Parts: sequence; structure tokens; C-alpha cells
Amino acid sequence: MYPEELVKPMRNQLIDAGFEALYTAEDVEKAMAKEGTTLVMVNSVCGCAAGTARPGAIASLGAEKTPTNLTTVFAGVEKESTQKAREYMIPFPPSSPAIALFKDGNLVHMLERHHIEGRSAQMIAQNLAAAYDEHC
Repeated sequence: MYPEELVKPMRNQLIDAGFEALYTAEDVEKAMAKEGTTLVMVNSVCGCAAGTARPGAIASLGAEKTPTNLTTVFAGVEKESTQKAREYMIPFPPSSPAIALFKDGNLVHMLERHHIEGRSAQMIAQNLAAAYDEHC
């Protein structure tokens, strides 16, 4: 849906912070099969992704405890991997941006778009750090 030259800097912001981009359903399945905790950032071109979700997810990595695995899919770009990641997020409806934390493949914490909009990157980071403290 979106041209690569538009989304590449948005994807790279997370990749440069240590996130693995997942492009296929198989990539998602492999990531979710890993032991430990896995953070999945559903990236988006919207303003709340740029202003708070990506910066908040990145800032959360400064917490004392952090997820074992950091991953990202890009809504509206990588349809196959995004759809597969969202299957793991059920019962939550599709949301972008969104940030989900899994422990041994089980969803343990979810931030939907409505939890992200109107909040600062610092608030997102604090929310995630609290989840890491409990589950990582």
C-alpha cells in the first residue's frame, strides 16, 4: 500500500534499535516459537506511531528488564506478516500501531492504538517497562 521509500526510515528506526523486521507469516511463526519474551511492534505510518509508539518502544529498552526478542511488522506494507502477528493478538481487534508482549508464545500485555494515542513516548515506555518487570 505504501511505497518502500516512504516506510524504510520508519522501519529502520526500529531495526536500528535492535528490532527484527518480520516480512512473512513464517518469520512471525519462527519468532513466536522462540522461548522467553517477545515484543511485537505493529508499525504504522500514522503520527502516533512516529510521535509516541516507536519512540516509546525504543525508550522502553532502557528498562532494567527487557524482552528476549524484539520484532516488528509493518501494517499496510507487510500484509502477510502483519496478519499472522495479529492472529497471535486475538482477542484484540487489529490495531496499528500496537505493541504486544508475549511470553513463550502467549500474549501477556497489549497496547492498542487507543492506549497509544494522546500519550507521550515516556508514558508508553513506562507502561512497557512495568510489563517487562512483571513478565521478563
